[in-house]
Amino acid sequence: MKTIEIRISGRVQGVGFRACVRKIATDLGIGGEVMNLPDGKVLITATGEPVVLDKFASMLYGCPRVVIRDLSLQEIPLARFPEFTIQRGAYQYST
Repeated sequence: MKTIEIRISGRVQGVGFRACVRKIATDLGIGGEVMNLPDGKVLITATGEPVVLDKFASMLYGCPRVVIRDLSLQEIPLARFPEFTIQRGAYQYST
């Protein structure tokens, strides 16, 4: 098992991308979370078997209405998640 963090830029907010990410992750048995970032990117944290995580990352390009311009992936310390969730409001703009 390992945990990865994926940052994705492009047309990825307001097009149902987080729901698509959650469906792919759930279908593959991956735990983690996905959230929009204030800079217009999407952040995914996912835990699973390495070969399954590779498949997961490649399947993200198949989400409808999404245009992925850049996808950066890095391994981070192992984190356990009971399921894969969509996080809302995790990042707030400071005033």
